[in-house]
Formats: sequence, structure tokens, C-alpha cells
Amino acid sequence: MAYTQRGMDPSNALSQAQITPELLKQDHARVTALQMEWMSEAAMRDLDDEALGWFRRRLPWGSYGMLVRASLTAPTLGVALARWCRHHNLLTEDIHLQLQKSGAQAHIELKELHNLQHMREFCTVSILRNALGVACWLTDSRIPVTETSLHFPAPAHADSYRVLFDGPSLFDQEISRLSFDAGYLDLPVRRDEAALQRMLQRALLLTVRPYRRDRLLVEKVRQVLAQHPQSSRNAEDLAAHLNLSARTLHRQLKEEGASLQQLKDAVRRDMASELLLRTTRPIKQIAAEVGFVNEKSFMRTFKTWTGQTPDEFRTNAK
Repeated sequence: MAYTQRGMDPSNALSQAQITPELLKQDHARVTALQMEWMSEAAMRDLDDEALGWFRRRLPWGSYGMLVRASLTAPTLGVALARWCRHHNLLTEDIHLQLQKSGAQAHIELKELHNLQHMREFCTVSILRNALGVACWLTDSRIPVTETSLHFPAPAHADSYRVLFDGPSLFDQEISRLSFDAGYLDLPVRRDEAALQRMLQRALLLTVRPYRRDRLLVEKVRQVLAQHPQSSRNAEDLAAHLNLSARTLHRQLKEEGASLQQLKDAVRRDMASELLLRTTRPIKQIAAEVGFVNEKSFMRTFKTWTGQTPDEFRTNAK
């Protein structure tokens, strides 16, 4: 549509994606995720518009990379997404994006300020998918969508929304928005400039393909281990605290690329180091506070972690 609006020939983009013009005439024709990635990138470069004709003003090549870069230094996903939405609103006056939180749910909301007409569905789905992809990439975590609200009637291909978004998709809603567990907003941003440069080489993957790894459980486990060391000495107690079975806990942590022992060691090491540096409490008391049964096992483990005994660590830091 953007090519038609601007009187341009889309043959280059179709060729880059290995899509024959005849395929466009077939009502039930489909393209692969990789073809969609190739076609979108070629079109964005041809049109010099990363919005692909959605808005009255073009978004030149590099606009969305700039948005991600501006969010890269945020401490948490909540800050990063709020910043991403705010900066996107500077690029166009046709839509307004906002991060909202209500109870245990977070929402990325899209309000249409100018009638997008026949571009409404394409724009809405692309923007929401892009925001979700950026959020997943920043935290290196899959963020499941609990519900998607859309400000347009259900299209003939409504069944495909089960592939685009997790959870139910509701049509003819007052505004468009993605909803997800607000706990993800507290996840730390894990990316840096080097990672951004690598991502920008194939940035459209964030929109086209779903992210696989989920890190929310890792953060929940870290919090429980830090806040309730006495009630999380074994997998069964910890799993019960999280309303999971021990088997499910181990399986999900493995899927997230972590293990319970790794997380225990990291949390205990950080807690012990802070107590040794910031307090004058005896070693025996610190050992108990970070969940060790006795002082000797704590001293032996701490030396494995740091190469120093607790006393050496405390003395050398002064």
C-alpha cells in the first residue's frame, strides 16, 4: 500500500524476499517469517520509511534503532518501556503509546490520534509486536502476553492472531493494547551497545519471531532466596513458596538457562559480601543469615567463591 501511495514499484522488495508477483494474486497465499523479514527490510530501505506508510510523516531508516538505543541505559524494563513509548510519541502525532500498570498487569497501550484507515491493522499489530520484541530483547526474556485488545473489527484471518500473540485477542475494543504480567517490568535491562549493534543487523527478528527464553522465574527465585533464606534451603521448600512442584521448578529454571544451585550461590555470595563489608557482625551470625547450617561450611564455601576466607575478605576491603 505504501508503494501505491507513493507511486513506486515494489518489485525490488518482492524479489529480495523471493516472492513472485503471481503469489500476490492468490487469496490464500502465505509467506514465511524469513520472507516477511526480507520483504519488510527491503521496503523500509526503498521507501526510507520504517513505518511502511502508516503515518503521515515518514520514519527514516534507523528510527527504531534510535528508540532502542535511548532505552538501553534504563535500569529496568519498566523504565525502558516508558522511555521507548515517550520517545516514539516524538516521532509521529498519528498515534500515542503509553505504558500503564493496573494491579498485577502491565499494558502497552496504543491510541489512534489520526484515522489510520486501511493501515490501521497493519500499523497496530506491527507496533505492538515491535514493542513486545524490544521488551523481550532488552531483558533477554520471553514475555507471554495475557491478553491483546484491538481497536478494529475481527478480520477474516482472525485465527492467525493466535500465532501473533499469546492469550486471547479481543476485537472492536476502545483502544489497542498488550497486557502481560507486571512482574516483568522489574527485570533488569541486560543489553549494551555491543549487543545493540549485533541486534540491528537483523532487527526485524524482534517483530517477526517470538522470543523463547523466559527469565521471570529466575528473578522470582533470586528474590525469595534473598528475602527468605531460612525457608528456601532446599528445592521443595522454595518450590512450595512459589506455588510450584520441585520438579517444575528445576525444569523451568533449566529452560531459562539457570540452575537452583547457581542462583543460591550467587545470592548467598552477594548477601555475605555485603554483610561482611557493611557490618561488624560475627562470621557465625552472617553464616546463619545467609542460610548456612554452620560456620565451617560457610567459610569453606566463601573461600571457593572468592579465593579468600570471610575474615580475609573483610580485612582486605578496609
